[in-house]
Amino acid sequence: MGESKLDLLQGTLDLMVLQTLAAMGEMHGYGIARRIEQVSGDEVLLNQGTIYAALVRLQQRGWIAAEWGTSDNNRKAKFYSITKQGRKQLAEDAAYWVRLSSVMGRVLAMGDDGGER
Repeated sequence: MGESKLDLLQGTLDLMVLQTLAAMGEMHGYGIARRIEQVSGDEVLLNQGTIYAALVRLQQRGWIAAEWGTSDNNRKAKFYSITKQGRKQLAEDAAYWVRLSSVMGRVLAMGDDGGER
C-alpha cells in the first residue's frame, strides 16, 4: 500500500465515532474528525463530507444525540454525544471487530509456522 491512507471498511467510521464520543465525551464534528486522525497516526484522513454523513447516519439511528453550542473559538457548533443505545451498539460492534481481527490475524499468519500442509 505504500504511503496511501487507509480506506475504511463499511461501518468502521461509525465505530470510530462512537468510540471517540464514549472516550472523550461531547465533541463537535471537526473535533471528532481530528481526534480520529490523531489516534490513527494520520493513517485515516476524514473530510467534512465523510464525517458529517456519518454523524447524520448515527443520529438517525439514535446512537448519538446533538445539540447546538459554542465552540472554543466562539462559533456556533453542533456538539454530539453518545446515547445509551449508542453505547450498546458500540459494545456489540467492538466485540465483532475484536473477533474479526483475531480471525484475520490467524488467517494471515498461515504458513508462518514453517510447515507446509
